[in-house]
Amino acid sequence: MAVSKFTPAYKETHSLSSQFSSLTETSVFNNRICFSHPFPRPCNAARAFCSVSQNELQAPVAAQQNDTPKIKHECFGVFCVTYDLVAEEETKSWKKLINVAVSGAAGMISNHLLFKLASGEVFGPDQPIALKLLGSERSFEALEGVAMELEDSLYPLLREVSIGIDPYDVFKGVEWALLIGAKPRGPGMERAALLDVNGQIFAEQGKALNAVASRNVKVLVVGNPCNTNALICMKNAPNIPPKNFHALTRLDENRAKCQLALKAGVFYDKVSNVTIWGNHSTTQVPDFLNAKIGGVPAKEVIQDNHWLENEFTQKVQTRGGALIKKWGRSSAASTAVSIVDAIRSLVTPTPKGDWFSTGVYTTGNPYGIAEDIVFSMPCRSEGDGDYELVEDVIFDDYLRARIKKSEDELLAEKKCVAHLTGEGNAYCDLPGDTMLPGEM
Repeated sequence: MAVSKFTPAYKETHSLSSQFSSLTETSVFNNRICFSHPFPRPCNAARAFCSVSQNELQAPVAAQQNDTPKIKHECFGVFCVTYDLVAEEETKSWKKLINVAVSGAAGMISNHLLFKLASGEVFGPDQPIALKLLGSERSFEALEGVAMELEDSLYPLLREVSIGIDPYDVFKGVEWALLIGAKPRGPGMERAALLDVNGQIFAEQGKALNAVASRNVKVLVVGNPCNTNALICMKNAPNIPPKNFHALTRLDENRAKCQLALKAGVFYDKVSNVTIWGNHSTTQVPDFLNAKIGGVPAKEVIQDNHWLENEFTQKVQTRGGALIKKWGRSSAASTAVSIVDAIRSLVTPTPKGDWFSTGVYTTGNPYGIAEDIVFSMPCRSEGDGDYELVEDVIFDDYLRARIKKSEDELLAEKKCVAHLTGEGNAYCDLPGDTMLPGEM
């Protein structure tokens, strides 16, 4: 693994160290010194960064002479020395390295997610990975700490880690972008204000992805309000296929499966074909009409229509708030698990007859849902990162009415961020406060 750093300021020298060969450069960063690997690296980093303090290893005098701030892709840590594998050393069963960017990488969700990514749990035990971690100026030292923990974990599949605060640097060449970082909703903050503040973040990240990411990058938006943030990101990345953008509603699906399993008295692996329709808000629609328990329609197993139409939906929506009340913390770990589930649903074939939920672009959908919004719908995948919408679903008047309510909300949110999607002046007339409990 190599760990690279996009640092806002550093001092450097090209003096040669007596401890290393003439091919080795010496670099100083923030009163630390390290030796770079003499061989070329795929990350295009020419220098290394190590966690060695100045009193442990004194920098050459020449290193003190250049104070010009720069932003550059730098190696971080001892794995710079061990990263490069000559062809005969490469494990032949390994696949080509993939680059995965994670924003909000110093946050609690990422604290659970990054180690799952590095372990091979997400993309497979034969898939080497490079992690590109995006943070802010305030979180930069925390990003260094994250990189240090990843180093100390010695994951053999983790070949590189980069940290930085500029999405144009961090997103360069990435095949997956997991956009977790967003401003939380504070006391008294209106939903319209949150849409604007976070929308600006995702507009900028969309522009960066459009400029430097892989042309077929898959983008999963987690930061709330995730449906409209995904739309904003997509609109600012016109060179990336709209189908490649997803809003995370998998945690809602997982919670719905849990509640159906509890009510039916079965383990949750018996629950399938659960869809979350619509927005990641209190207008979301956990679909029990198409759900199955042990291959049998859920309504035939749970013959309690009042519970299905009322308590079931409420329990799914309020699960996050109930967790905070009990534990005093948000659902960071289960959110990370749902991100893993969402990715694996795209990189592994969907079991025959089943489907999964994800927020995707509605244009061309077969359900009659308004076009040009990001709406959670049932999908299947061949395991190639792509998906198709499921057509063999059934509707009744109850389900259609609930879907329409979520559709109306997302259309209103779209008008509220028109200034961020290039569609004119914003006009906010949101139908109400629909933020999910526990996410304020």
